[in-house]
Amino acid sequence: MGKAADRFVVKQKEGAQLTDSGLMQVIVDRETGVNYLFVKSGTTGGLTVLVDAEGKPIVSVTDKA
Repeated sequence: MGKAADRFVVKQKEGAQLTDSGLMQVIVDRETGVNYLFVKSGTTGGLTVLVDAEGKPIVSVTDKA
């Protein structure tokens, strides 16, 4: 986890960027609670909002900065 003042914190981390599956992180915006998936493999990466089965953003309860 980051410092108390960080807006974005890593909630979960798996893998390594130099493996076939790459590095995967779930990042949470502490102001909105919205969860994002960040994937990096080698020199390529991508970020997307995580959604539930109804297509709504997944929101976590967080302590705001």
